[in-house]
Amino acid sequence: MSRIGKLPIAIPKGVEVKQENNTMTVKGPKGTLTKDLHKDMIIKIENNVITVERPSDEKFHKSLHGLTRTLVNNMVEGVTKGYEKSLEIVGVGYRAQKQGKKLVLTLGYSHPVEMEEPAGITIDVPAPNKVVVKGIDKQAVGEFAAKIRTKREPEVYKGKGVRYENEVVKLKEGKAGAKGKK
Repeated sequence: MSRIGKLPIAIPKGVEVKQENNTMTVKGPKGTLTKDLHKDMIIKIENNVITVERPSDEKFHKSLHGLTRTLVNNMVEGVTKGYEKSLEIVGVGYRAQKQGKKLVLTLGYSHPVEMEEPAGITIDVPAPNKVVVKGIDKQAVGEFAAKIRTKREPEVYKGKGVRYENEVVKLKEGKAGAKGKK
C-alpha cells in the first residue's frame, strides 16, 4: 500500500467537492479548481473525507495512487489556504516593480523585462528586490515563479540574479593566481 496514497483527505468547512467520472471540482473560499484525474483511480467521498484507492497492485497503478491523492489534496489546500512562492532579486541595479497587471523587471539587460500576470495568479512586490507570486493552483504558482527566475538565473561567481527566497547558491571561486602573473 502506498504510504501517501492511503492517507485520507479531510474536507474542511466551507469547501465543496464534486466528482463527475474522473473530473474533480473543488470549490472553496478562495476560488474553484477543476482537474481531470486518471480514469483507473477509485476516488470515494464519504463523511467529509476523500479516499483514493487503486484497482490493482500493478506498478503503473501504484505510481498513480500517491500522485492522485496528492493532486486532490493540493486542490483542497489551494482553495482554503492558497499557495505562494517568494523570489529575491540580488544584484546592483536589479529590481522589480508592478505596473497595473504587469511585472517589470530591471535585470541588467538593455531593456526592462515585462511579464503579464496570468489568470488566477497575483503578484506582489513588497520591496524592489522581492517578488511574491500567489494563487490557488500549486502548479501554476510554481510554474510562473520558475518563469520569472529564468529571466536571470543566479550566476555562480557573484550570485547575482533572481532566486527563490531560501535557495542557496553555491559560489565558485574566481581564477586562482591571476594577480601578479605575466
